[in-house]
Amino acid sequence: MHPKVIDLTLDRVQVLLARLGNPHHRLPPVVHVAGTNGKGSVIAFLRAFLEAGGYRVHAYTSPHLVDFNERVLLAGTPITDAELSAVLDECEDANGGDPITFFEITTAAAFLACARAPADVLLLETGLGGRFDATNVIESPALTVLTPISIDHQQYLGDTLAEIVGEKLGILRRGVDCVSALQPPDAIAWIDDFAEAAGVVPLLREGRDWSVRAAAGGLAYSGAAGKRQLPRPALAGEHQFHNAGLAVACLERLAGLDVSDAAIATGLGQVRWPARLQRIGGGRLADMLPEGWELWLDGGHNPAAAEVLSAHAEGWRERPLHLIFGMLTSKDPAEFLAPFAASVGLVRTVAIPGEASSLSAADAAKAGRAVGLDAAPAVGVAEALAGILAADRRAARVLICGSLYLAGAVLREFG
Repeated sequence: MHPKVIDLTLDRVQVLLARLGNPHHRLPPVVHVAGTNGKGSVIAFLRAFLEAGGYRVHAYTSPHLVDFNERVLLAGTPITDAELSAVLDECEDANGGDPITFFEITTAAAFLACARAPADVLLLETGLGGRFDATNVIESPALTVLTPISIDHQQYLGDTLAEIVGEKLGILRRGVDCVSALQPPDAIAWIDDFAEAAGVVPLLREGRDWSVRAAAGGLAYSGAAGKRQLPRPALAGEHQFHNAGLAVACLERLAGLDVSDAAIATGLGQVRWPARLQRIGGGRLADMLPEGWELWLDGGHNPAAAEVLSAHAEGWRERPLHLIFGMLTSKDPAEFLAPFAASVGLVRTVAIPGEASSLSAADAAKAGRAVGLDAAPAVGVAEALAGILAADRRAARVLICGSLYLAGAVLREFG
């Protein structure tokens, strides 16, 4: 009914929400999160901390990996098919056949469901950008959050970092605190100037107002409430220390939601966020692995995500690393693969199952060879893994990466 066309504007969703009785005005306190990478991980940490502290948490994130229901959590539980069907029907009836995008009408449905179920907070992720994102109808959030901003979605947000930063900053509100992760040096002055002009008080920046680092087998955080020594995050990767620290900094600015260090420690151990450096320990693909091999899955799809992944791979030097790679045509495969040139052995490329906008395996392999990688196309993920196993008899790691859509296809098909 609604092809996945992106048309950034607030007009259509505002009209629909008005016809529905403005459910976005009846939501619990909203934490609105924008940025390029890490939005979902920060929300996962916040949810884990708050739930460990005894709070009821709604969350709205995108995209989903396997089932659409993943996008809408009502008090910590994915929306049921019956609940989802009911609110979507209500939105379709209210829309009356007027033009509307897939994301707009599903966002309205999510707001309707979240407004009707009791909770203490709603963790809300932008879909794309911020300024004209359908989620940006929230006029008075409890807090806004900026994860690291980098180049991505240029066809919608602009070709320069300045333009993209400007779009992401569209979620900031006068008089509403904003907590920001480390940002590119070029972006910091723009963010500070925008926040000051917009009346955002305060803007709390990582590295200036709070900090986080790995220390003594755990996480060392310093912020407004002093220093905290916490356990390591359950999510793999150095970047997850920063995402966890950003979530802790958010808790320090959320009025009325008091979360103890003990609850934060519990949340750090319990947090889950699939397809973000996720080790695959079961299912048909894992069953193919000989003794000593590991299989990992990550949905990162832009150059900044590739830099993070390749940095993590530097710590995997005791075994060879091979990639299974697929990507959408809207991304630059060579830019993504270039950081792996010094650390990866074999690359086997695949088309993403069921995605019309997927790069062909041949085109993805050509991009890999252009940056010096030993890249060759494969018919599918299982065939790619079998080819790697046949070519390298040593115990090794295999990382499936390049797209959240590829990650979702792997989880759907192979469990």
